Amino acid sequence: MKSTNFFTNKVVVITGASSGIGKELAMSLSNLGGKLVLAARNEVNLADVKREIEANGNEAIAVKTDIAVEQDVINLVNTTLDTWGKIDIFIANAAQYIQRPLKDIVIEEFRDSFEVNFFGSLYAVKQILPIMIKQYAGHIVFINSLDAKKGIVGDAPYVAAKSALDGLADVLRQEVKESGIKITTVYPGRVDTPMIQDIEVPRISAKISSKKVADAVITGIYKNKPIIVVPKMCYVFGALNNLSPRLMDWFYKMFRLEGRKIE
Repeated sequence: MKSTNFFTNKVVVITGASSGIGKELAMSLSNLGGKLVLAARNEVNLADVKREIEANGNEAIAVKTDIAVEQDVINLVNTTLDTWGKIDIFIANAAQYIQRPLKDIVIEEFRDSFEVNFFGSLYAVKQILPIMIKQYAGHIVFINSLDAKKGIVGDAPYVAAKSALDGLADVLRQEVKESGIKITTVYPGRVDTPMIQDIEVPRISAKISSKKVADAVITGIYKNKPIIVVPKMCYVFGALNNLSPRLMDWFYKMFRLEGRKIE
């Protein structure tokens, strides 16, 4: 993306901002002139990110938030409005990952996954929509996963919740089209973040950097892209799965794309 003042003074809320993709987005968008609202459960790491942003001469506030708790999300939105009076961009990035065979998963783990990976974003949407409709402007970004397009063995709770988020975003994009609100869904492949730091993956599905994802997201917001797939080669995985699910089942099994837990 070329140098631009597009993000100058825009109020950007990022969940899961204490590490990984969220932190990279926070640092980059603050350097582009955005006013950052950092949300995450890890209060210590969140404070570190805030200090780093301010050390660069940029503006940020940190709000300890568990997006699985609706009242926390309400507090996040209210604190943002009390501080800066508007929300221009909301990036729903916080996520939880569980890897275990379906036969070993208990139902409660599915509920936990949905609370973080789906309902957390839904809580935010319900709070933010009236604000953005009144502004007749705003951009909501959902950081989803390629798993929503092709499930990986052992990822059932994560895949189920992310697939639900995929459907939510698709409907929302159509519903708010006439309200001046933009919707972007991001489908990264495996990303080198603390969430999957104990998973070793094959070279064909090598982890990409958080910065690569953040750069793609920022360009996508600027260009108002409804869908972003990163790396771009992953478009092929989703397309082939629609054409030949059995072929992609074989491909994933052959190359063990589920990875291996590091002991």
